Amino acid sequence: MFLLDGVIVTSASDLTEASKCEFAFLRALDVKLGRLEKTEEIEDPMYVRSSRLGDEHEHHILERYRERFGAGVAEIERPERLDADSLAAAVAATADAFARSSEVVFQATFFDGSFVGFADFIVRRPDGRYRVQDSKLARSARVTALLQLAAYAGQLRRIGVEVEDTVELLLGDGSVSEHRVSEIEPVYRKRRARLLWIIEQHLAEEGPVAWGDPRFTVCGRCDTCDAEIQATRDVLLVAGMRVTQRARLFEAGVFTIDQLAASTGPIDGVPDGTLDGLREQARLQRDAVEGAPPPIRVFNAPVLAVLPHPDAGDIFFDFEGDPLYTEGSGERWNLDYLFGLVDENAEFTAFWAHDFAAERVALEAFLSYVRDRRERYPNMHIYHYAAYEQTHLLALAARHGVGEEEVDALLRDSVMVDLYPLVRKAVRVGSRSYSIKKLEPLYMGDELRESDVTNGADSITQYANARDLIAVGRDDEAQPILDAIGDYNRYDCVSTLRLRDWLIARAQENGVPIGQAPVDDVEIAPEESPLRAGLLAFAGDPLDPHRTPDREAMALAAAAIDFHRREQKSFWQSHFARLIQPVEEWADNRDVLVVEDVRVLRDWYQDDGQRVERRELLLSGRWGPGSAIRVSERTGPFLLYEYPGPFRPPRSQPGARAARSVAVIEATDDGAVVVRETLPRDVPPYDDLPSALTPAGPPDARRLAEAIREWGSELLEARRGGGWPRDGMVDLLRRTPPRTRSGSLALEGPVDGSGRIDAVVASLLDLDRSYLAVQGPPGTGKSYLGAHVIAGLVQRHGWRIGVVAQSHAVVENLLDRVVAAGLDARLVGKVPGADSDQAAHAFTPLEHDGQLLFALDNEASGYVVGGTAWDFANAARIPRDSLDLLVVDEAGQFSLASTIAAGVSARNLLLLGDPQQLPQVSQGRHPEPIDGSALGWVSDGHDVLPPEFGYFLAESRRMHPALASAVSALSYEGKLHAHPEAEKRALDGVAAGVHPVPVEHVGNSTESPEEAAAVVAIVLDVLGRAWTDPSDGRARDALREEDVIVVTPYNAQLAAVRAALDQSGLPRVRVGTVDKFQGQEAAIAIVSLAASSSADVPRGMSFLLMKNRLNVAVSRAKWAAYLVHSPELTEYLPNTPTGLTELSAFIRLVEQDA
Repeated sequence: MFLLDGVIVTSASDLTEASKCEFAFLRALDVKLGRLEKTEEIEDPMYVRSSRLGDEHEHHILERYRERFGAGVAEIERPERLDADSLAAAVAATADAFARSSEVVFQATFFDGSFVGFADFIVRRPDGRYRVQDSKLARSARVTALLQLAAYAGQLRRIGVEVEDTVELLLGDGSVSEHRVSEIEPVYRKRRARLLWIIEQHLAEEGPVAWGDPRFTVCGRCDTCDAEIQATRDVLLVAGMRVTQRARLFEAGVFTIDQLAASTGPIDGVPDGTLDGLREQARLQRDAVEGAPPPIRVFNAPVLAVLPHPDAGDIFFDFEGDPLYTEGSGERWNLDYLFGLVDENAEFTAFWAHDFAAERVALEAFLSYVRDRRERYPNMHIYHYAAYEQTHLLALAARHGVGEEEVDALLRDSVMVDLYPLVRKAVRVGSRSYSIKKLEPLYMGDELRESDVTNGADSITQYANARDLIAVGRDDEAQPILDAIGDYNRYDCVSTLRLRDWLIARAQENGVPIGQAPVDDVEIAPEESPLRAGLLAFAGDPLDPHRTPDREAMALAAAAIDFHRREQKSFWQSHFARLIQPVEEWADNRDVLVVEDVRVLRDWYQDDGQRVERRELLLSGRWGPGSAIRVSERTGPFLLYEYPGPFRPPRSQPGARAARSVAVIEATDDGAVVVRETLPRDVPPYDDLPSALTPAGPPDARRLAEAIREWGSELLEARRGGGWPRDGMVDLLRRTPPRTRSGSLALEGPVDGSGRIDAVVASLLDLDRSYLAVQGPPGTGKSYLGAHVIAGLVQRHGWRIGVVAQSHAVVENLLDRVVAAGLDARLVGKVPGADSDQAAHAFTPLEHDGQLLFALDNEASGYVVGGTAWDFANAARIPRDSLDLLVVDEAGQFSLASTIAAGVSARNLLLLGDPQQLPQVSQGRHPEPIDGSALGWVSDGHDVLPPEFGYFLAESRRMHPALASAVSALSYEGKLHAHPEAEKRALDGVAAGVHPVPVEHVGNSTESPEEAAAVVAIVLDVLGRAWTDPSDGRARDALREEDVIVVTPYNAQLAAVRAALDQSGLPRVRVGTVDKFQGQEAAIAIVSLAASSSADVPRGMSFLLMKNRLNVAVSRAKWAAYLVHSPELTEYLPNTPTGLTELSAFIRLVEQDA
């Protein structure tokens, strides 16, 4: 940013700075305008070093282009002075380089009078268009860098240069991150317009920008903000205070930490429990005295019970790492150069590493040290503060292929103890920060000291200096620096030891016995380490950005071996955490109901034949975003009671809530549920009422895990023999095109019309123990095609076919369609799901475990058998390799792990679904994306299935062309179009397509009465209009309530809309969440997003604006979709490339000229 002839000229980096913090940007502008004196900036050594490394990275890329293109590289000299003449000369040189069709233009200069930019590399493509590239030292794409690329692409078009739609980031690890300009530019234009607006607003006034001006955002973290926060005693001084909470406090007239400390009563938008914690934190910080230990209060002492008893073998551990260290071509970064620890006597042990080879040695030595110590002291623990030590041990083990099982065992056996979450959950400290440095005055006493190395950044900088000295042979000067770093590390380790002791003392003061480690009520199967390790031996380095597809496939296979163990472990860890953590920490989790009202519908009773008493409760309250309410007579979710509760589960933690699994027997349209609770054994009937309903535990997955292990063993045997098995799941993981006897697929490419069924059948008959994928967007007849393909293969070829999906309902729906397609119902069988209405289905119901007998009875004719992955993984029900084909329906929601488990039953696979609709949901965190969907994996990030893998159904019979066009642009690369029949529909007075409906509102999170009113108005406007739909036999028939559906992401908004419609006499208009309406359709779909702004959205904008969810919501409509939303939802900058893509897609929907 600079002034040129009185005009403020900005750059892409200014856009970045303003997006981070508008207040800081305007303060910098004030300096340029002379409204403020320039303050002396303290040089950041890490920033200086990263800038130098970034320049070196850029130079290496330039050298490669010089070697390749020689004189074809045009290097534009960057102006030393940013004046009109210098810029004009650079711009002219840039234009000349493009006029000469240079292969590469380095430092292309753009200037349009108000914007200036210098592009790293612009590279000519074979078709003559140019691609913009930017070199970044980072190892992953960042949103701000992508905005720069969009800026330069726009500038190229301005000067008449044809630009490719793809831009690239050349990253520090040697990888290249590709992105579509169309997925960046809408956000870039928004942010650019916002930048120009805040400049215009500021220039219209005199004097520097004022702290607290509501027009401009603040980050609350930068140095500029921090100075004002301290000067005004802003509530952001309070530890843990969020900017969104600050906004709510400001609305209530609470501006300072002192006002917050003295305040009382509720504040809209801040939950009571959260508010109580913030008030107490404010009081403690207000009462702190400089130079004295900060005041503290132990507010949740029972949490400290999980502290282990001290043991003579305990160690206290701390890493020192340099994130900017790399070697060679830069494929690996981040050297952990010091593994430091002290024992109970504060004796220090250090494992140093000065390169990656030495890092492996240090890791092995550390693990050997721990192994020996555990043998001597079986009850020892490794204490640390914050998650770095755990995450980096895992990353190091994976990087070097050393000790992965040992590290996992340390975590699984709870040997590693992170003190940070214990501090946060149990103690409030009168300090703005909870870093270990700020806690040390509480317990270090006379040991509290300062040194030349005072923080992690200092350690990294000093270490880099020492390495530079060693590199030039000045080891004697380097050693004192290394000694100081070691002393700093030892001090951190001792600090961790003293903190552990201090926490134990607090537990004792509060009468809490320690050593009560959390105990899972569920036995989780141990990992099959030999098989996993064998597969990993063929997987290569997971951090290698150039890992081959075959190595990646083996890594996925290894991750599949213990997939279900990780899933179960993750669930039970979360479950037991919910029993002890404050509700605010998990209230927004999926499938959680925070109960606000309880009615006892039927108190404790025993019907005839029952041995256990039951009661039925009606629960209403606040559901977490994305929750799906499932009704079932089977016990499922957990009912939680606040401590001490009416009963104590066995082995429960001190202070933990009581939990009881219940059945959800009814759900109402307003999000309330009726649950049936049984009385625990030896517990008398109680009147206590629950506080929450939380997710059900995972089902027993032993059969699935067994099937995966069998498959993995065969794969490993083949790889050790130097080959690959002929297997559909292996082909899928390797992303190799389907293996056919003829060598190709029938009618490759998008398939339309009647020939598509024949093409899929022909390709399936041609498969050679492989797979075929079919992507069917909304309304393209995916289920119709699947049913006719299945019926034809059985009728004409006697195939034995299985149908599997994520739920019984999906399987049963497809089986009914197979019968409707003409296959004898006696040849279509399934054991009905527990909640199936058999009278409503056409297929043959089987007895429990009746699949094998059904198959034997119909072996000669061929048959179709349906089930879940549990059925197909169970060899007693469906023998291994006994099916000619397994059809995976809704394969965009069916995980790779489940595909493998079920796939062992068949010789070939048909993946039928759409990864652009609702995604697979996983419980656990996995080292590889084995939890992702099968169809999503083979699509490899493409919105449209690449033709070499199968078929994309490109015609939608549901949506009018105007609507199909919008959905196609949103989710299908413009390749989806409407069938001619869809054009024959008509609705008088309403244009077809997407209709954005902006509704202004403030402070709404998951419920908006303003949007509910807008929904009612839309419904009243469209009802009664003449509706023509030949597919339903309707000609100029009045549009009815049943022809309209309302879709919303939140159960709270569902209830608000339902109530508003009922009050308006519109009870037959369907209202539901996206999950409920997948697969349904209506003439009109109305989508209500409810949230006022990005700051109000629970679980983040990635949930609200997920392209998959928007796709499903909008594509329910045949004629028109109304998108009711707050215009403020687009006024933010995402922090991930995926979020950037989603926001751009949303902007295109609601601002049709974007």
